[in-house]
Amino acid sequence: MKLTLNREHFLKGLQIVAGVVEKRQTMPILGNFLLQINGHHLTLTGSDLEIESRAQVTIDEIEGEAFDITLPAQKLLTIVRSLPEGISVSLDFEAQRCTLTAGRSAFKLSTLPAADYPHLDLSRVEVALQMSQAQLKQMLAQTSFAMASQDVRFYLNGMLFDVSPQALRLVATDGHRLSTAALEADFASLTPMQVIVPRKGIVELAKLLQASDELVELAFAKNYLTVKLADTVFTCKLIEGRYPDFRRVIPTQNEVQVITDRELMRAILQRAAILSNERFKGVRMVIENNLLTVHAQNTEQDESNEDMAIDYLGDKIEIGFNVSYLLDVIQAVKDEQIVLRLKDSSSSCLIATDEGLIATQHVVMPMRL
Repeated sequence: MKLTLNREHFLKGLQIVAGVVEKRQTMPILGNFLLQINGHHLTLTGSDLEIESRAQVTIDEIEGEAFDITLPAQKLLTIVRSLPEGISVSLDFEAQRCTLTAGRSAFKLSTLPAADYPHLDLSRVEVALQMSQAQLKQMLAQTSFAMASQDVRFYLNGMLFDVSPQALRLVATDGHRLSTAALEADFASLTPMQVIVPRKGIVELAKLLQASDELVELAFAKNYLTVKLADTVFTCKLIEGRYPDFRRVIPTQNEVQVITDRELMRAILQRAAILSNERFKGVRMVIENNLLTVHAQNTEQDESNEDMAIDYLGDKIEIGFNVSYLLDVIQAVKDEQIVLRLKDSSSSCLIATDEGLIATQHVVMPMRL
C-alpha cells in the first residue's frame, strides 16, 4: 500500500494527536501512531490508555489494498515537521517497514501491527450536549489555571463538569483557590450529572479548540468524556471520586468592593511579585481611606510598597494573598475594570464577571503573612 498526502495537512493531523503520546510508556506500541484508511481519508490515533485523540487527514492518492498499521510517533512527527512547506509526502508500506519519501528525501521506519493497538470503549453515551468551540475554549481558559497538580487528593488534579437543566458549569480548585465558569443554556432534556476530567485531558482539549462559532459535541459516558470536532475526536478517561461541594466555598456576604483598572492592578501586583517570598509569593493588601496599598517582603528583607486610589471609606482591612493566584485571575478576566469583593481580613476574596452567556466566579483564600 502506498499513500500520498499534502505535507501541511498531514503535519496538522500529527500535531493534533501527538500531545497524547507519552515519551515513556509501559507498552511499546503506545509510542506509535495508529494509521487507519477509510476510502480517501486517513485517521491518525494517539493514545496513552487514559486519553485517545483521533484526527482525519485527506489522502491525495492511494495505491494497493488498504490496511491498518502503526508508525513511531515522535520520529514521524519530527520528520514531517522538518520537511519543506508545500511538498507531497509518500508512505510506502511493505514487509513491516515504511518508506517515507518527500522530494529527494527518503526515510525508512519500522512498523508494529495495528491489531495490538489499544482502544477505548466509546459505546455507552449517557449525556450529550453541543456548544460553540469559542464558548468551551473561553470556559477552560477561565478555570483551568486553578486545577491542582500532583495533589494527593487525586480528584483535585482535574476539572469538574457539572451538567444541570439550566447550565453547564466547569469548576477547578487546588484547595487554595477556586474558579468556576457557567454557560447558561436549556439542558432540561439532559440527565444532571457530574464528572471529573483529568488535568492532562483538559490541557490537550484546550489545544484542539478554536475561537470560532463551529459546534463541538460533548458526550459523557460512565467512565469517559468524548469531544467531537469537525475532523477530530478526543476521548478521555474520567477520574473516579467525589468532587467537593464548590458552592459552599463561594462567599455570599462580601460587601466591600475594591473597583480598579485591571491593567493597573496587574502592573502593581507584577511589581510586588518581584520582591515577594519566592516560595510563598505572599503580598499584603491594606485598604483604608480611599487607598489600596500593596506591600511585599522576602527573606532577604527586600521590600516594595505601592498604592492606588480607590473609592472606600469603611473600616481598615489588612489581608494577605498569594500574588500568583491573583495574577492568574486578572489575566483570565477580560473586563477593563476588575472588582475585588472582600468581607474582612480573614475571609476569601471573590472576583466575579459576566461575559455574554458565561458567568465566572473566582475565589482566592487569604494567607497569613
